[in-house]
Amino acid sequence: MTLADRIEGVVYVVGDNIDTDQIIPAQYLSLNPAIPDERKQFGRYALIGLPEASAGLPRGNTPFVQAGQERSRYTVIIAGRNFGCGSSREHAPLALAEAGVAAVVAEFYARIFYRNSVNGGYLAPLESEARLCDVVQTGERVSIDLPLAQLTVASSGETYRLKSLGEVASILRAGDLFAYARQQGILRERAGRSSGIGSGVNGRDD
Repeated sequence: MTLADRIEGVVYVVGDNIDTDQIIPAQYLSLNPAIPDERKQFGRYALIGLPEASAGLPRGNTPFVQAGQERSRYTVIIAGRNFGCGSSREHAPLALAEAGVAAVVAEFYARIFYRNSVNGGYLAPLESEARLCDVVQTGERVSIDLPLAQLTVASSGETYRLKSLGEVASILRAGDLFAYARQQGILRERAGRSSGIGSGVNGRDD
């Protein structure tokens, strides 16, 4: 992604401890993100691991991606605590990005998910000061102002403070960690290198 100052869209709300196997179950990791047709499949299966009729799934058992689709109508995920816990698979933020997610807003993250999101330039992992998953509902439209570090709910006009991305924003604006390192002169461009896979999705669940 290339980070914009404002992110707008419809939200999908989940609860606490959404793990990477719920975000992209292990049986789909045989797909190769270096192959465009297979990379798109990650979007189709994003959040398919959420158990039905559980605290993790929005009221009404609303699917994140409709059957037969590869993209979701939801561009912002609002979550509770410890989003992205579980295994370290980089496929998790990749799957959300392929589904069309531009940002996740959670109380806090598993650190490996946070770093994978940033290093691969997949999405903006924002942290909220309030427990937004209890006050915002799936299907509401929001706008996120990154310079002001706030989220606004369109229907009510209510605004909520977010924590600043800080230096992470520079990596996301560059595209990913490799692009940022090249911009800063830390890493030389290597002939034949593809930067489309972020920091190295390799098809393994590690």
